[in-house]
Amino acid sequence: MKSVLVLAALAAAAPAFAETPAELLAGYEAQARKALPAFAGASAQRGEQFFTSRHGAEWSCSSCHGAPPTAQGKHAGTGKAIRPLAPSANAERFTRAAKAEKWFRRNCNDVLSRECTPAEKADVLAYLLKARP
Repeated sequence: MKSVLVLAALAAAAPAFAETPAELLAGYEAQARKALPAFAGASAQRGEQFFTSRHGAEWSCSSCHGAPPTAQGKHAGTGKAIRPLAPSANAERFTRAAKAEKWFRRNCNDVLSRECTPAEKADVLAYLLKARP
């Protein structure tokens, strides 16, 4: 029983220890399954739709990060350049969980006026992992 609890705790905390985008994605998927047992896995198609859609606010993810996310973006408010978001175009993306969480929290609040769910993060990351320059 103790080992089951340890494994469950590690699965829930997986994004905190992720070192690759794929490991981070696996952690978000585990969190999503815990919150929604019917979650069947991340969808790049849902992720693309989420990334390019406005969700009742002025901006979408692509407003700043661009579409496609393999090109340099530009902050919609400040005009500051943003390096490509897709890991295939920027190898530094999604390699540090704390940094990914910080930016998901900040950007989801700008786009959704709330934090993203683990399922939304998983879908967006699945989309970004499939994007090619």
